[in-house]
Amino acid sequence: MKRYCQTLELYDDPELISAYVEEHKHVWEEVKAGIREVGILDMQIYIYGTHLFMIADTVDDFDWEKDNERLATLPRQAEWEAHMAKYQKALPGQASHEKWKLMEQIFKL
Repeated sequence: MKRYCQTLELYDDPELISAYVEEHKHVWEEVKAGIREVGILDMQIYIYGTHLFMIADTVDDFDWEKDNERLATLPRQAEWEAHMAKYQKALPGQASHEKWKLMEQIFKL
């Protein structure tokens, strides 16, 4: 299993942040199915203020670029990304794996 940790910033607007949290209580089934289809076994997102932290556990042969590019082509993925873009500090049109920034592990017990 591989683990990827990523971060992303939301706009500093309490109403937008609240709406973003609510959206993630009802992620579209097609989006969840696509995430699983490309080999992501588990995904969790945490929030602190405007800061998001995502953990994605994947199959061993998961390829960050290739599998995220494939994910972007699956049903409703682009629609979900466009829908979420209004909350996220990112360049217009960036794919999910471009706006979520990979983090480097610096400690493990």
